[in-house]
Amino acid sequence: MKRMLWICCITGLVATAAGDVMARAWLRMATTTSPENAGLLEVLLPPFEKANNVRVEAIVVGTGKAINLGQNGDVDLLFLHARELEEKFVTDGYGVDQRNVMYNDFIIIGPQNDPAKVKEARSAAEAFTKIAQAKVDFISRADKSGTHQKEKLIWKAAGIKPEGKWYMATGLEMSHVIQMTFEKKGYTLADRGTYLSYTGKIDMPILFEGDKMLFNPYVVIAVNPKKNPHVQYKLAKKFIDYITGPEGQNIIGDFKVNGKQLFFPDAVEDQKQ
Repeated sequence: MKRMLWICCITGLVATAAGDVMARAWLRMATTTSPENAGLLEVLLPPFEKANNVRVEAIVVGTGKAINLGQNGDVDLLFLHARELEEKFVTDGYGVDQRNVMYNDFIIIGPQNDPAKVKEARSAAEAFTKIAQAKVDFISRADKSGTHQKEKLIWKAAGIKPEGKWYMATGLEMSHVIQMTFEKKGYTLADRGTYLSYTGKIDMPILFEGDKMLFNPYVVIAVNPKKNPHVQYKLAKKFIDYITGPEGQNIIGDFKVNGKQLFFPDAVEDQKQ
């Protein structure tokens, strides 16, 4: 009798747990690697999940792959930082409710002795030109990410088609590229957030920063339910309102690593109200 009662209790607990899992909705979000690498998602997602009894599945990929997932309806929303690709995604009818979320910037990092004299550059394009002329290793993500898109724009502005042994196209995400750049004593373009999250792990300084061309805005976009009727549009819209509203914006503004702010809230005032 006692054994039967114990089995019934266990069965009831399992059923209750299974019911809780079944009752919880899932939201699929394709996002770039920088918010994940920096640790922002760990603090940004839980309040939304708790308030809405939802689990957010963050699919961390480069922007190009994130766009493909959105076009195919494999995710419900995108959290990106490649303006040209984002605009095309919306213009082509795949995305709706595009909203600014936050920004930081890109930086050029490299070895302490700076053999290409990047510190002397007056623009990002000039910095890249100096690297190409010196033929010092440049490690590129080469993965169609937002960082890679920005890198290509800078090479274009410099009038240079990077090629040769010094230009290393890796197909790797940002944290691995930073580590590889340090090991090879080369140069790379990095987002400031991921770089700062490496503070204390590598000894590789920022050699160039501050050019307007290095501005790095992030947006959130819902996948258009007219293109993909099965997506969780209402839930995606709730997330957009959260991340661009006071709670989400405050979490982003308060997020720091080693005392340094990595991202800056960028939702316009009328979106916060």
